[in-house]
Amino acid sequence: MNLGDRYATLCAALVREDPLVSLPPALTELEMQAHWFAGDFGREFTGTTGEKVRVVQFGVWNREAGPDFAETAVALNGGEPRRGCIEFDPDARDWERHGHATNPDYESVVLHVFTRTGGGEFFTRTAQHRNVPQVLLDLTRLADEVPPSLPEAKLGRCAGPLHGLSEEKAREVLLGAAQFRLRRKATALARLTESHGADEALFQALAATLGYKSNKLPFTLLAQRLPLKFLRKADADALLFGVSGFLPADLAAFDAPTRTYLRGLWELWWPRRAEFERVKIAPDLWRMTGQRPMNHPQRRLAALTQLIRHWSKVRALRDHGEPASIHRFFAKLTDDYWDFHYTVTSKKSARRMALVGESRVTEMLANVFFPLAVAQDETRWIGFTNLRAPLTNRRVEVAALRLFGESPRQREFLKSAALQQGLLQIYEDFCLRDASDCARCLFPQQLSRW
Repeated sequence: MNLGDRYATLCAALVREDPLVSLPPALTELEMQAHWFAGDFGREFTGTTGEKVRVVQFGVWNREAGPDFAETAVALNGGEPRRGCIEFDPDARDWERHGHATNPDYESVVLHVFTRTGGGEFFTRTAQHRNVPQVLLDLTRLADEVPPSLPEAKLGRCAGPLHGLSEEKAREVLLGAAQFRLRRKATALARLTESHGADEALFQALAATLGYKSNKLPFTLLAQRLPLKFLRKADADALLFGVSGFLPADLAAFDAPTRTYLRGLWELWWPRRAEFERVKIAPDLWRMTGQRPMNHPQRRLAALTQLIRHWSKVRALRDHGEPASIHRFFAKLTDDYWDFHYTVTSKKSARRMALVGESRVTEMLANVFFPLAVAQDETRWIGFTNLRAPLTNRRVEVAALRLFGESPRQREFLKSAALQQGLLQIYEDFCLRDASDCARCLFPQQLSRW
């Protein structure tokens, strides 16, 4: 008797006669997504119009705004895999109900998966009227009603060779990638400096970093359309908030402190609004959801205003590049209104909030100050290797899971800002360029040559 048969005898008393018709389990959307991500439905399907659909890569589970699964690869009718996102809905009609059809964030969707149609024929189209292939899942294919507990990403094929390296050698690989990344950033900043001058380049780079990944573009556009040299001679806060579109027309609904604050900005913006109408940021460029309240772009814009007011100090920080001095400067950066507000519509906080948090300062060091410093003096690299990372983000956590799984080594590496940068570089150079689910990735073989 094999082990499976022996186990069957243990639960024989629990066996009941199966019904002729098996009803699908009543699963929540999150549970169904977990089964999908685990591959419990398989990876080969027939689309609603008869095409053969193969999910080559299930990608990463997106916990933020946007499609449910990012960085996936899907092949149709045996063709080359198409990279993009997968949206998973309980009902096909949710695509329209949830506004995905008009949301540009869903333009990257290459497959729409759902478990019921709601009756009738439904087409999935994006804001640019591109038809998205559809797959209707059969819930009766699930053999187990218990959804798996899954990480946000799957272990990559490179995890084996990396596990075989000593911790010192694995750290070397990551530091090599981090140094490569730092030099690329330094080269990009050098080009920006050549085009616009040292101060404008620094201003644009800091603005982009304040925008974080969600609002990097609108912050960059603001810094380009309203140059530092101009803002230092003007009412910077009124112009930045006016051009950003963050000044509401009706102030009656706000509390007294907010009305006073906004009225002050309006009085300065009103005489110049026509002059800057052409360069205003389009409202649909701003991303307000999927981020911490303290990271709201209105607060980040207030921080940019304070940097302009203290620009001589910011320039000195760039020239000296000492992390401790940079942290102290940002810790002391204040704004009478924004120290106690998340947005103009939020209630006043009882406690003061940092205008720029510690993790954002570390991002500025990694993306702006250290690349500029290393471009001037390569020995400054040592200071970067000693920089601690107070927080992680989703992408670097996914990269760590792909390369190291749940090992203690992975958790230790995430404590270093430089090693985080190395993880991101490897992830972008290899994982994001691979559409074969690791099968054709060259990184595992190249590790043997390290």
